[in-house]
Amino acid sequence: MAEEFTKNEYFRNRELSWIQFDDRILSEAKDTTLPLLERIKFLSITASNLDEFFMVRVASLKDQVHANYKKEDIAGMRPAEQLEQIGMELHRFVADQYQTYQDLLPLLEAEGLYLVPSHESLSTADSVYVDQYFMDTVYPVLTPMAVDSSRPFPLIRNKSLNIAALILSKKEKKAEPEFATVQVPSVLPRLVQIPTTDGSTRLILLEEIIERNIQKLFLNYDVVCAHPYRIERNSDLGIDEEDAEDLLKEIQRSLKRRQWGEAIKLEIDAGVDKKLLCVLKKELEIKDEDVYLINGPLDLTFLMKVYGVDGFEELRVEKYIPQPVPEIDPELSLFENIRKGDILLHHPYQTFDPVVDFVRQASIDPKVLAIKQTLYRVSGNSPIIAALIKAADNGKQVTVLVELKARFDEENNIGWALKLEKAGCHVIYGLKGLKTHSKITLVVRNEEDGIRRYVHLGTGNYNDSTAKLYTDMGLLTCSNAIGEDATAVFNMLSGYSEPLGWNKLSVAPLWLRKRFLSLIERETRHAKEGRSAHIIAKMNSLCDRGIIAALYAASAAGVKIELIVRGICCLKVGIPGVSENISVRSIVGNFLEHSRIFYFYNDGDSEIYMGSADWMPRNLDRRVEILFPVENPQLKEEVMHILEVQLADNVKAHQLQADGTYTKPDRGEAEPVMSQNQFCKEAKAKGKKNVKSPIDERHFEPMEAVPVSEHS
Repeated sequence: MAEEFTKNEYFRNRELSWIQFDDRILSEAKDTTLPLLERIKFLSITASNLDEFFMVRVASLKDQVHANYKKEDIAGMRPAEQLEQIGMELHRFVADQYQTYQDLLPLLEAEGLYLVPSHESLSTADSVYVDQYFMDTVYPVLTPMAVDSSRPFPLIRNKSLNIAALILSKKEKKAEPEFATVQVPSVLPRLVQIPTTDGSTRLILLEEIIERNIQKLFLNYDVVCAHPYRIERNSDLGIDEEDAEDLLKEIQRSLKRRQWGEAIKLEIDAGVDKKLLCVLKKELEIKDEDVYLINGPLDLTFLMKVYGVDGFEELRVEKYIPQPVPEIDPELSLFENIRKGDILLHHPYQTFDPVVDFVRQASIDPKVLAIKQTLYRVSGNSPIIAALIKAADNGKQVTVLVELKARFDEENNIGWALKLEKAGCHVIYGLKGLKTHSKITLVVRNEEDGIRRYVHLGTGNYNDSTAKLYTDMGLLTCSNAIGEDATAVFNMLSGYSEPLGWNKLSVAPLWLRKRFLSLIERETRHAKEGRSAHIIAKMNSLCDRGIIAALYAASAAGVKIELIVRGICCLKVGIPGVSENISVRSIVGNFLEHSRIFYFYNDGDSEIYMGSADWMPRNLDRRVEILFPVENPQLKEEVMHILEVQLADNVKAHQLQADGTYTKPDRGEAEPVMSQNQFCKEAKAKGKKNVKSPIDERHFEPMEAVPVSEHS
């Protein structure tokens, strides 16, 4: 790529861009047009996101600084410089978080929902209840730990909530205060409801109850001070796959080490005693810049429990029930439906049931010979896993690639892998040096006219729970060309065989980057020849230098480029002569935008692709990813409609400006367009046509929020 499009000043630092993304989520918590508990939900999500950012991204930069690694990032920043700048932004962001929290408290109280700010504000009656609750329920679980010459400083577990205290012996009058700590037990509910007689709901945090009664834990001491604190540790697993004889065992060992990683952040009550803070900083080896003084309760993820408190339905968005897929006739088997033509799935607007049924029906169909599937993240009680086990019980050949290196799902995936293996499935534990992130299922069926291959390809995980919360696309097909490619994919995964070519699919890490670059360069060539050229791309993150440089070259040539990027975006818009033809928008709504869709005008013969990969180096170079085409003209129209509605969104969209900020569109007199709401309405209208397939609401749990993090 020409050097003119790869200058450092043309790129945004990835970590700073991520903080901007969490700012956009926080803006939803500030949005007064949203129901109050929805605002609480978004505030909780920012806290969950921030935890992962520290444990992975900040931790990674600290590792680089420790190793004296000085290579510049895409924006020309060295690790130490990045840490300094993101540190300032993170302190600013946390202060903004807690100001938002303080602003929401009186609004909750006006609705009769009280979060007790401090145990010191309890009434006499409330105090009696809280103290009895402590003695009956909390006290038996607690383990206070003092630190002295015979008792070393204990291991403080990652993300655990604790109370630190300075205690003074009643017997030794001249003794210096000693340090003690007690972990707030995670086995007990963090929110405790206090009985009321006025119809209101009063909630107090468990750490407030413990702090109020902490003297009862140290009977021979006076408690000088006590303050909640919480640390986060480096949780980026360092796995040496080259020397690991057994990848499963190596990951199991690494998971245990995660609790012992370097402490990278200390959160503590803003009014903390200075002596107590000095003890914690010294023992945890925490620097001043990594201390966050909190004006409010630590770990705002508890707000998700507040969101789910009984009652207050008027303070939430109405629950949405995923709708039937009108192209699927419930009186026919799914295989008969697929033979009639490719089926496009749009989740969560349409139910995830067809994906589950695809595996479930295959597991009991006597004509099915084999099922092959990749699993990256699955639910805790996965019906797909159950179907795969049943298939093995029924004598089918079942091959499952379970990606053990799916971040923060490693332990869950290890459990499923062992269970599948025990059931007789052939389990592959990922590939050395790569993460298998692709979403593909192959069913081989022996039919009257011979062997037929049925394939599901998707942009999201085989997780029936998050499928109600993430926006994703899927394709069910029995195309011969895609079936042959699917077989080649699984042969590559299980036998390391490298196909000479592909019919329809493009697969990372060997072929996908070249495919994307050739598609972008084709539009660039058309623009240079005076023809219309247009690219629309929707993804989670964009931070690959080569792809961005190619987009800059296309923009400079006159290609119209419209990007829908949920999270990280290292591209800059509005650079004269470079990116003036590029627009970027991010949509933050009630569902997590997760689908990846790519449109290329191709001189009027348009091409549409979907897949599992973002435009990031890790997706293109270090993961197994699949890009698949949508070729049916009617389905292409449906996908284009999805892109057009999202580009028209003027309520939940945030538009990237030339100065690097994101702003909401100025609607003026225009009608409001909320893409997610529109898709809900359209799915309901289409679902009603399929009167023979009513949705069984028992299949769907109440909508909850999930972190909209980078790893999703």
